[in-house]
Amino acid sequence: MKYLRQFSIILLISLIGEVIHLFIHLPIPASIYGLLIMLIGLITKLIPLNAVEDASIFLIEIMPVMFIPAAVGLLDSWGILGPILVPFIVITLFSTIAVMALTGKVTQFFIRIDKKRKEKDHE
Repeated sequence: MKYLRQFSIILLISLIGEVIHLFIHLPIPASIYGLLIMLIGLITKLIPLNAVEDASIFLIEIMPVMFIPAAVGLLDSWGILGPILVPFIVITLFSTIAVMALTGKVTQFFIRIDKKRKEKDHE
């Protein structure tokens, strides 16, 4: 029952993101609105972490399975992708490396901030 309640909260937030997307005509996917609402709710503690934590962990664990339909769709579109395969691979590799590097730098930045805060707390 706990998973059902937590998953329902996540779906409700996603639904709110969809509704916002209907009224705000920006080229932003509805899922981004939902993610922002969830982030704000978690930061402000309007949504306690334990209200969605277990269902979120489950969804992250099954995430690789969710990419199978997209991969099959790419295989189905081979005729279209064939002529642009090399630029597609180059762009994919470049963007993957850029995202990994930026994520690492941002993570290091926050780790340094956390260490400084902990050092001040121990003084």
